[in-house]
Amino acid sequence: MPQRSITQQALADLADVPAGSRWVRSGALRLHALDYGHDSGDDRVPLLVLPGITSPAVTMDFVARRLTDLVRPIVLDIRGRGLSDDGGSYGLEAYAEDTEACVSGLGLERPLLLGHSMGARIAAVTAVRTKVALRGTVLVDPPMSGPGRDPYPTTLDAFLGQLEQARRGTDADEVARSWPRWPRREQELRARWLASCGEEALAATHRSFETEDFFTWWPSVPQPTTMLYGEDSPVVTAAGREEAARTHPGARLTGIPDAGHMVFWDNPDPALGALRAALSAQLG
Repeated sequence: MPQRSITQQALADLADVPAGSRWVRSGALRLHALDYGHDSGDDRVPLLVLPGITSPAVTMDFVARRLTDLVRPIVLDIRGRGLSDDGGSYGLEAYAEDTEACVSGLGLERPLLLGHSMGARIAAVTAVRTKVALRGTVLVDPPMSGPGRDPYPTTLDAFLGQLEQARRGTDADEVARSWPRWPRREQELRARWLASCGEEALAATHRSFETEDFFTWWPSVPQPTTMLYGEDSPVVTAAGREEAARTHPGARLTGIPDAGHMVFWDNPDPALGALRAALSAQLG
């Protein structure tokens, strides 16, 4: 199986990110995170950010830096992506264990938890497991596929095709053909960092979208919790939103207009405004 790779040009992107690298262990794995404010006198509430299936931590820099006046963001490279190790299971409870290891290993006191896509599923499971104390959760466009449900709308072949492009060398112009609405910097980061994602991590996670049901966990996610979704998302459909509201009446559901599944990338200002409102409510 082809190896993950990170070019010198990709690593140089980190020089432009106003965050420091932090490392923790989850069992035998070494996990990397970008910490936007590790100072002894920093009294901001931590916000642990869990990205999606093909999103290394650096690709959520544009989200994190818009929140630094409100919280202390820490963005995790999920196992098998970015600078974190490969290995072990890519099921939801293994990912939740990594999240718990990050909270404990970095000494985060009652953090908020923000997850997008795959990360939203991980955030839900972490919250329900209650192994670490959380202040609240924000789940953004979680995949609602699972046994007996419609399949995840992006096929594994499509993901692997994008990964192959990145391995042979791609650029922002090619990324823009698939994601024309994204800000240029985000297209550039996607081009340089996608090859840091492991093929087995993507394939196993995609399988879990079909075999692990989000709604097994969602009704038990402790309050406060907010779900943000793209109003044009093929992942959180109208039927999915209705089921989410019915099975967890205490949750807040907020739609982002003119946005698909890649909510923050598709329509940044309204999405980030809704995220800030959700976090502010949970900060009390």
